[in-house]
Amino acid sequence: MRDNFPRLGERVMRRLDQLAVDTDEPGKITRLFLSPSHKLAMARVRGFMEAAGLAVEEDDIGNVVGRVESAVPDAPVFILGSHIDSVRDAGRYDGGFGVLSAIEVVEELRRRGEALPFSIEVLAFGDEEGVRFPATLSGSRALAGTFDFESLGAKDENGVSLAEALRDFGCDIDGIGEIARDPRRICGYLESHIEQGPVLEAENLALGVVTAIAGMCRFNVTVEGEAGHAGTVPMQRRKDPLAGSAAMILAVEDVARRTPQVVATVGVIESSPGAINVIPAKVRFSVDLRAPTDQVREQAKSKVEGRLREIAKERELTISFTPLDEAKATPCDPGLMRELSDALARQGHRVFTLPSGAGHDAMAMARLCPVAMLFIRCKGGVSHNPAEAITVEDAQAAIEVMLDFLLHFRPLEHQKLENSRALPESHGSRP
Repeated sequence: MRDNFPRLGERVMRRLDQLAVDTDEPGKITRLFLSPSHKLAMARVRGFMEAAGLAVEEDDIGNVVGRVESAVPDAPVFILGSHIDSVRDAGRYDGGFGVLSAIEVVEELRRRGEALPFSIEVLAFGDEEGVRFPATLSGSRALAGTFDFESLGAKDENGVSLAEALRDFGCDIDGIGEIARDPRRICGYLESHIEQGPVLEAENLALGVVTAIAGMCRFNVTVEGEAGHAGTVPMQRRKDPLAGSAAMILAVEDVARRTPQVVATVGVIESSPGAINVIPAKVRFSVDLRAPTDQVREQAKSKVEGRLREIAKERELTISFTPLDEAKATPCDPGLMRELSDALARQGHRVFTLPSGAGHDAMAMARLCPVAMLFIRCKGGVSHNPAEAITVEDAQAAIEVMLDFLLHFRPLEHQKLENSRALPESHGSRP
């Protein structure tokens, strides 16, 4: 496949530049779910799919779906995809690379005249980031048959509900239930995605095989003390919830640092009443805690809560916890991981495996079918930032590995072997 170098990677990079034009904020990439820029991006991606020879439709949750039929009667379907929405002031590779690399792979297969024993669908999901509405993965959850219909009542910052936004976008909310695929017809899902972290770059590797998508729990911590005058209450007599919260935030960090594979973040903190000359009465801060296994995450959460309660008791403060969101860890399919690793090895890459600390559409798709993810390194591990960067050589390498994977994948053989093969070790390599 080296004869294509770097033609395929260059074309994907050019198309990513074109997709970056579709934004709600001039000079930035901001493409929110069901926004005008989402509509423009759908039309652009549809054009790319049609040029690649896919039959294209747009569904009632704002996904773009391209399909190439197998010549084999009653063939199962393998799905490639990622998302086209973004965070505010985003980079151009998060999500978009997975969609456009998938289109490129299908176009190359058709150019070569390759006949596969399965049909292929390419999905451009409309809502992975969950920035506009307090709900996420709407597109992939609809496909997997796990869409939460109560989320239709969720509202954006302007008071527009998801149901209203979908109707204004031209979608029929009564048709969302019809989007779900039959799991008996789907043989797998592969998502290529920038790593959004520094591990591959530190290893001097272009690509890695994802072992699992970390589980996540988010909760608010409310700490209450006693307000007072900043100049008259002696230090030893204070019940300051902000000073106590500072100690608690450091404790959250300490637990994560001491627990392998755990990351924890305090991203929001609010102090009340918020005057420069008043000891606060109440503080609220958020905790986002993630780990690649549910057991490790739950143990870390329990340890964090225990440490925070101890600090509150020592400082004579009251403390309460309010759960916000939780997602179980999603292990990737052992068989697909092995076959993706084999494709890397055949293409001359050192096989390296790593977990994903960020969420992806593959989390929802795992409820439908076996899933795999291919990570591509990004400069400095930077993501959700205009400084996101990948190289054309790495883009080419990812496309070559995806092509190799699909050319060797056999659905029936995979079903027989997926439970008998050993897993690659996390952060390991194989000759």
